[in-house]
Amino acid sequence: MTLQQLKYVIAIADHHSMSKAAQALYISQPSLSNAIKELEQEAGIHIFIRNNKGISVTEEGWEFLGYARQVIEQAGLLERRYTGGDMPKKKFSVSTQHYYFAVNAFTDLVQHYGMDEYEFSIRETMTHKIIDDVRSMRSEIGVLYINSFNERILSRQLSESCLTFHELFCTKPHVSVYKKSPLAQKTDISLQELADYPNLVFEQGDYNSFYYAEELISLPEHRQTIHVTDRSTMVKLIISLNGFTVSTGIFDEALSEEDIVAVPLRADETIRIGTITNQSMVLSSVGQAYMDNLKKYIQSSAIV
Repeated sequence: MTLQQLKYVIAIADHHSMSKAAQALYISQPSLSNAIKELEQEAGIHIFIRNNKGISVTEEGWEFLGYARQVIEQAGLLERRYTGGDMPKKKFSVSTQHYYFAVNAFTDLVQHYGMDEYEFSIRETMTHKIIDDVRSMRSEIGVLYINSFNERILSRQLSESCLTFHELFCTKPHVSVYKKSPLAQKTDISLQELADYPNLVFEQGDYNSFYYAEELISLPEHRQTIHVTDRSTMVKLIISLNGFTVSTGIFDEALSEEDIVAVPLRADETIRIGTITNQSMVLSSVGQAYMDNLKKYIQSSAIV
């Protein structure tokens, strides 16, 4: 088992393709494929599943990939420390659902630590990608929610991925609407009152099951639904189409500037929002600082 083989594994997982990884590594695809086969034989596991849809990582492969990332990062530090090269920047990454408080906490983190020593990444992404990122140690922390509807599915997936959910707070679902919408004048809103308004939801790709939905209450029978991938696009559609999305209700100045308001949803549901971490990793000092920043924003919210 060589460092080069570990780099190959990481490249294939990141590109989700053997051919794209080969191009990025400047080697032939047959050479890359043979190197992976030799590694799998030596390790006694299947790291990837190859089919007509491309490449996917096996359950055993996710664990292997996590350790491979750690080894490559430490090897880089060791090489530069003792060969006189420039020390590589330390890395910190977060994968999150589309929460303003998660972005605000990240912004404070970057401002505090600066970017001379650290390379920071934040990925607002799909629910299954958050889990995959933390499982493969591509991100140290993930931010997502669990409720009574998705708890059985997500808890099982977290357990199988050796991930731990850390609850940050519980909240009731709210409806985010344009301030001039008739819904904005209500003290609370029922599901029936939403029937004639477009429902904006975040796209979940191949995992568009309601168990993976980012919205705190899924409306599978809603007759007007628009899927989006970008947060600013969602805000614009809420305003221009007089639409809505179901959210945490934690308010942000950016939403206020866009004239978006949050109204409580009349529903018997409690949402648990929290972070996920990999059980095989010890939280770094930067990771702990990010967790502290999250708690700060949550505690300052008038809703929680």
